[in-house]
Amino acid sequence: MAVGDVSFPNMWNVAGIKIGSSEAYVRYANRRDLVIFEIVQGASVAGVFTQSAFAAAPVLLCKEHLAQSSLEQQPRYLIINTGNANAATGEIGLQNAQKTCAKLAELTGVHTHQILPFSTGVIGEQLPIERVLKGIQPALDSLNETSWQDAAHGIMTTDTIPKGASEQFELDGITYTMTGISKGAGMIRPNMATMLSFVATDAPISHELVQSLLQTTVKQSFNRITIDGDTSTNDSCIFIATGLAGGQIIQFSDDARYQHVLDVLTRIMQRLAQLIVRDGEGATKFITVKVEGGENTQECCDVAYSVAESPLIKTALFASDPNWGRIVMAIGKAGVPNLDSSRVQVWLGDVQICLNGGANPDYTEAAGAAVMAEKEITIRIDLGRGTAQDTVYTCDFSYDYVKINADYRS
Repeated sequence: MAVGDVSFPNMWNVAGIKIGSSEAYVRYANRRDLVIFEIVQGASVAGVFTQSAFAAAPVLLCKEHLAQSSLEQQPRYLIINTGNANAATGEIGLQNAQKTCAKLAELTGVHTHQILPFSTGVIGEQLPIERVLKGIQPALDSLNETSWQDAAHGIMTTDTIPKGASEQFELDGITYTMTGISKGAGMIRPNMATMLSFVATDAPISHELVQSLLQTTVKQSFNRITIDGDTSTNDSCIFIATGLAGGQIIQFSDDARYQHVLDVLTRIMQRLAQLIVRDGEGATKFITVKVEGGENTQECCDVAYSVAESPLIKTALFASDPNWGRIVMAIGKAGVPNLDSSRVQVWLGDVQICLNGGANPDYTEAAGAAVMAEKEITIRIDLGRGTAQDTVYTCDFSYDYVKINADYRS
């Protein structure tokens, strides 16, 4: 059961984006599992991807196709299948990804390198390519501007909820839209992106700035979440700017409109990323780990992840057990050079549990337990050595996390 407010929002349509889906029976029966995005000619498209050495075949092909794109021939279609990751599948897997792109290109009259493929699901099994190819035409036949929620459902695997975010904003008297979806519930510790996320706007943004905006916002959203510390083979995040709402193209980062777009995109990305954590496999609690007082952001991030990914801490959170010794253990193993433990402070919510590296004499177990019983918990840590800070979001480990992953292929 997802934690907190995870309701699917009203999704504003983005001019220049159409979405279709079909039941291809890749792995699941009687549900959408193949999604296609059609992108208007002339849009700018950017992507970031997993850094896993076992990057999936569609990730490799997607990166290759983006590298081949030009201002005149930007990507025109995204195709996503769920149920099969097409990862660790060797040359056959790459050929299947290429066949998928070739079929969609043939049916739509675009170049093959204008197709970006994505897959998510079980690793190490060959893609049932004939089913995928058969599902393409029905997905194309259903293309329309309003199917964001259908697409969000269509890319789900162990997710329990569809994930979406949408905003309208005004620049120079023109109303623009930004809308996106994401998926993911397990194998989440992204490094460059999330499992899958697709965001589009009708604002006019140059290709160079689209890539810059994506890379900047991913760092503070999808690269700041973790469920189980495992980085997927298929992590991909795409940002599209169609420009169809009009106005002058935003070309430089010192343009005042750039900061406005950056703020909106950051909110969208953070919402989509946090929805993944709220829907973490078996999650019962949403955890914010804030680390401040560091010499630099990296050491704050290292400490935050060390705490957020500790199975001992995550199981204590599930049990509502204020065993704060596990938190200082995780701080200590984070690898911060020359950390003075006598300057470290730790809070559970507003309750200070650790004072100058030891137990706070005013702390009571009852106060700590009351915080741990809440559905949304903040762990705040002050390293006492500088002004840098960073935040990571995670969830607890419940019995259901084990059950979901033990039963995943059965």
